Amino acid sequence: MNLYIQNHKYHYEMENLTRAFLFSEDVRVIHEYETLCEPYILTSVTDRVCVTVSADGCCDVMEAPLSDDDELTMARLLYALLSKRFDRELPWGVLTGVRPIKLFSTLASENGEEAAARYFRDTLLVSEEKIALAQTVAANQREFIARSGKRTFSLYVSIPFCPTRCNYCSFVSQSIEKAKKLIGEYLPLLLNEIRYTADLAKELGLQLASVYIGGGTPTTLSAEQLDLLLTEIEADFDLSDCTEFTVEAGRPDTVTREKLLALKRHAVTRISVNPQTFSDSVLEAIGRKHTAQQTIDAFRLARELGFDNINMDLIAGLTTDTPDSFRRTIDSVRALDPESVTVHTLAVKRSARVNAADAEREHGYTEEMLGYASEQLTDGGYEPYYLYRQSKMLSNLENVGWAKPGYFSPYNIYIMEETHSILACGAGAVTKLRDTASNHLERIFNFKFPYEYISRFDELIARKDRVRSFYDEYNR
Repeated sequence: MNLYIQNHKYHYEMENLTRAFLFSEDVRVIHEYETLCEPYILTSVTDRVCVTVSADGCCDVMEAPLSDDDELTMARLLYALLSKRFDRELPWGVLTGVRPIKLFSTLASENGEEAAARYFRDTLLVSEEKIALAQTVAANQREFIARSGKRTFSLYVSIPFCPTRCNYCSFVSQSIEKAKKLIGEYLPLLLNEIRYTADLAKELGLQLASVYIGGGTPTTLSAEQLDLLLTEIEADFDLSDCTEFTVEAGRPDTVTREKLLALKRHAVTRISVNPQTFSDSVLEAIGRKHTAQQTIDAFRLARELGFDNINMDLIAGLTTDTPDSFRRTIDSVRALDPESVTVHTLAVKRSARVNAADAEREHGYTEEMLGYASEQLTDGGYEPYYLYRQSKMLSNLENVGWAKPGYFSPYNIYIMEETHSILACGAGAVTKLRDTASNHLERIFNFKFPYEYISRFDELIARKDRVRSFYDEYNR
């Protein structure tokens, strides 16, 4: 499909909305053209907002007067034409952003929850089911968001290494087979960055609220390396007000007694053991070299060693997965009874190996999978407490974090709702600086690849001086 852009700057939003309907088709965004080539969508702003869809010998046109929000007007016109053509409605309507709960909460604080729900329903065309989900998530987050102040922050540490690369993965992580030699150079520099970041936090009088070590798979590090990392964080940061310290144990085939004991000796309060699925055939299809039984063994070992706050990640829509096998996965999680479960919807990214057309063809039933997960987790006493979306998600759905009361992850709320600054260390990490008074948000990007991180480390540290000047400028 050719998406033509005429006299407006809403190309990103129109592209994402188009892709939500044309999931497996190539969408070409064209700004300069002489003729229109079918099939095409023409979006234009002149004395009116106009959208034309022309394909298969059929041409539909809708237009509306200029308004205070031409982007929303155009999105509604495009949605109406595509919805009619494909006889389909999207559960999140015209919303294409990552953070619908942040928008809902902002609208509710300004005009009340009823008005926010009405705007989602009537203006953004969100389904009743997703409005109810947004209301529940927003309510569960309120207490945590209230804790964020202009001097609170969270720490994120990236370990960008994995045992193997999954076929759906778009993260810049290196398989251990190819990058094991880099860890010896990477870890000392990471400890240096952590020290530098801690010095900045002390100088600026910042208060640490949560710590999250992710990746990649942090437990690709040895027990000794994990001990070094955790010792450094505890030595450098004041953890007295820290309410969460999460380490993603992640892949079950990296979990050992020695590594779990290393975590247990330190301030870690929460770990993740992430199966993604409990089907061995699906695990093989997505490139994971472990079995469902290894997940169960890793979980039970963590319980045996005293871990009482364990999260498990699942993905709906994986290659070769079916509603029946996904139901068995949910039932297996219920039997293990972790404190929290994150249910992701497969998002097909350009840099991932999974094919968009194959994914859509195989998983027209992703919505059914999420429905079963919601039903069973609710029945098991879990509540949805954070939510985010990504482009090219199957069935235009969402990722939802579920947890039992008392086990919500503050970090997940802080990072998704952008309630305070996140100081991030490691390859691929992104520091987010937030001014609570103006809601101004600024990002500092670390180099993505471990080899870049190693070779350009001094340049990376120099970038972080912006943390100091940001707080001098916005948060005096």
